[in-house]
Amino acid sequence: MPATNTNKKILWTIFLTILIDMLGIGILIPVFPMLVVPHSPFRVTPDSWSAAEGFIMLGWLMTSFPLAQFFCSPILGQLADRFGRRRVLALSISGTACSYVLFAIGVISKNIPLMFIARALDGASGGNISVAQAVIGDISSPQSRAKNFGLIGMAFGLGFIIGPFIGGKLSDAGLISWFDVATPFWFAAGLSVINVMLVLKFLPETLKIRSEKRIDITKPIHNIVKAFTSSGLKNIIPATFLFNAGFTFYTTFWGVILAEQFGFTQGHIGNYFAYIGIMIILAQGLLVRRLSGKIADYKVLRISFFGTAACLLAYYFIPVNQVNWIYYIPPIMASCNALTFAFSAALITRVTPANIRGEAMGINSSANALAQAIPAILAGYMASHHPRLPILVGSICVFGGGILFHYLFKPHHHKEAIK
Repeated sequence: MPATNTNKKILWTIFLTILIDMLGIGILIPVFPMLVVPHSPFRVTPDSWSAAEGFIMLGWLMTSFPLAQFFCSPILGQLADRFGRRRVLALSISGTACSYVLFAIGVISKNIPLMFIARALDGASGGNISVAQAVIGDISSPQSRAKNFGLIGMAFGLGFIIGPFIGGKLSDAGLISWFDVATPFWFAAGLSVINVMLVLKFLPETLKIRSEKRIDITKPIHNIVKAFTSSGLKNIIPATFLFNAGFTFYTTFWGVILAEQFGFTQGHIGNYFAYIGIMIILAQGLLVRRLSGKIADYKVLRISFFGTAACLLAYYFIPVNQVNWIYYIPPIMASCNALTFAFSAALITRVTPANIRGEAMGINSSANALAQAIPAILAGYMASHHPRLPILVGSICVFGGGILFHYLFKPHHHKEAIK
């Protein structure tokens, strides 16, 4: 079924919304490692702290976002099912804008508690992705779901191309004298304000059947239970939980490894993640959109999980004197990640009734948030003993996710999944 003009407008509004949201996240990537790496001009930890203590603090700081998201995203999902996608999306992005302002103040003043508060606020209001996925699910036919979710993946990729590059440049006083460590966060706050205006002006309400259920504040706990017990979801989410957990081990500390072991500056880190973003865009355009509707979602996932696990394992073994090798892995890893993201989201919407799709995405978001929170904490302690240990553990987790999906998901139980 071809997309109507209205659907195309909605798709591109969501695309721009996710792009701007990911630009804000991408801007932070090259700056975060420099907050704790010894001898960094941006270091916020006290001079008396060791590198190991800094790694542990960074792990907890990165955990504060997904932990808050775990508790609050399901509630935002319920609100989106009851009051509409548009209002909740605008509200969550507004909270993100406020969080960037607080974080900018925190890094300038080296106020670590304020930095934690800012990241927690961003996580608490961070329903952007799950609500956007619900919008895509609202307007997509079964044949176009993976293709439309691939559009979100393209926005992710563009965000990772432009965001880290901008973050590295905006924090470089050598480029413009008044640039400093807080400049990327001021810029991200401005982008979030623009994002809110775009949603309010251009996004119509896509929710057709409103939920009459009361808002359940205990939903986060119930969601984890449902994720592992509900029909349909229990065959998908446990595997994606391990995938996200494993990949979080990589994303949490790979930037730190680049800075500490390979001598990367924030600009070099930004350029590297921009390169990964380019690979993600190519993967979305050349793989996801071509495979959507031609190969069953579950068949793609049975391969993409193991590809990501192999890439993470390769990262672990790269010698410090072979820095060029780190550029050989992203094309394969980006392809596997793009396929996993698009086809797992599409598969969840296929097995979920339309009137609870927002709730289902909230359940998925809760599982993903918990999958990010736990490794972020553990990665800090692991890195304090050996900086690359989180990468090895991440590879094992993703491999386990692939095994779990292969044995849990039975396509003959879900007719929609094989269309």
